[in-house]
Amino acid sequence: MDNKEKEKLEDVLNQIQNSQSSMLGGLYGDFFGGGNNSDPLKDAKNALSEFNTKVNEADANGITASNKNNADDSKERNEDAKDTKDTKDTKDTEDTGEDPLETLDKLIGLEKIKADVKELTNFVKIQKTREDAGLKSVPVSLHLVFTGNPGTGKTTVARIISKLYKQIGVLSKGQLVETDRSGLVAGYVGQTAIKTQELIKKAMGGVLFIDEAYSLSQKDDAFGQEAIDTILKAMEDHRDDLVVIVAGYTEPMEKFINSNPGLKSRFNKYIEFPDYSIDELMDIFDMNCQKYDYVLDGDTRQHVSEIITQRKLASNGNFANAREVRNLFEEIITNQASRIAEIKDPRPEDMMKITSDDLFDKAIEESGDEGEKTQG
Repeated sequence: MDNKEKEKLEDVLNQIQNSQSSMLGGLYGDFFGGGNNSDPLKDAKNALSEFNTKVNEADANGITASNKNNADDSKERNEDAKDTKDTKDTKDTEDTGEDPLETLDKLIGLEKIKADVKELTNFVKIQKTREDAGLKSVPVSLHLVFTGNPGTGKTTVARIISKLYKQIGVLSKGQLVETDRSGLVAGYVGQTAIKTQELIKKAMGGVLFIDEAYSLSQKDDAFGQEAIDTILKAMEDHRDDLVVIVAGYTEPMEKFINSNPGLKSRFNKYIEFPDYSIDELMDIFDMNCQKYDYVLDGDTRQHVSEIITQRKLASNGNFANAREVRNLFEEIITNQASRIAEIKDPRPEDMMKITSDDLFDKAIEESGDEGEKTQG
C-alpha cells in the first residue's frame, strides 16, 4: 500500500472516529447530563474504564454478572419456597380477596349468626379506634364458644371472623389454624405441652379453632388438662395477637367451659349455630350443583328434598346438616357417573343432567334383587 492510499485510509478512519466521538459524547450528555465545561467523550471513557475495573475485580473474586443474577434468583426462589411452606403448615383456606363481610352475607341461612358476628365486629372495631385515638377502651374478650350440631357452618364462620379481625387491626395475620384433641395431645407426659405450643405458634396472629374441645376435659385425663393449661397460658401471654375459638355440641361445650374457672373467665361469648331448615339444605344442594355444572331434571329436586327430610328425621337430633348434604351430593353424582359411563359419546348436557335414577345406587339395588332371587 503506497503513501497516498495510506493517507486516504487514515482520513476515512479519522472521519469514523470523529463520528463515533460525537455520537458517544451526545449520548453520554443526554443520559448523564454533562455540564457545559465537561468533555463528554472523556467522561464517557472514564466511566467505561471504571466499569471495566469493577468487572475485572468481580471476575477476580469469582463473581460475574450472570452469577450474581443467578444468586439473586436462587435467593428469591428460596424465599418463595419458604413462604409456600409456611402457608401449607397451617390448615387455612385460600384467600380469594373477597371482603369477609361479603363472604358472610353470601352464606346460606345463619341470619342470627350473621347479625351476632357483625355486632361483635363493630364493637371490637370501635374499641380499637378509641384506643388508637388515645381514649379509654372497654376490655373485651375476643375468644368465642361456638355450639351446635356438625355441618352448621362453625368452621366457615370462624375463618371469616379471623379475616374480619385482621381487617380491623386486632390480629396481625388473620389465618385460621384448625385442630382437635389429636392435634394437641401427645402420648407421653410432658410432650402434650410441646405439641400444643407448636400449634399455638402457627396460630399466632390469627385464630386457633379447636373442634370438639370438650374432649380435652375428661375424667382423670392429665394429657387433656395439660393441653388446656398450655392454651390458657398462651391466651394470657398473647392476648393482643391470638384468638381461640372452641366448638362442639351445645351441652358438652357448656359443661366443658363451666368445668374450669380459667376457661369460664376467658370464654364468655357464645354463638349458637342452629340446624338448617329443609329449604336451606336444598339451597346448599343447589349451590353444589351450580358450582360443579350439574342440573336437576324434572321432579328430581323434589325427590332430593324428600331424601334429605327422611335422613334428618332418622338422625335422632344428630343430623350433620351441610355435611350430610355434601355427602348426598357426592353419592348422587357417583351414581350419575356410572349411568353416563354406559352412554357412548355422551354430550355435555348428558353429563350435566341428574335424573331420579341417579338418586339410588344401581349396583346395590341389583345386588338386592339377586339376593331375593336366590332365596326364592
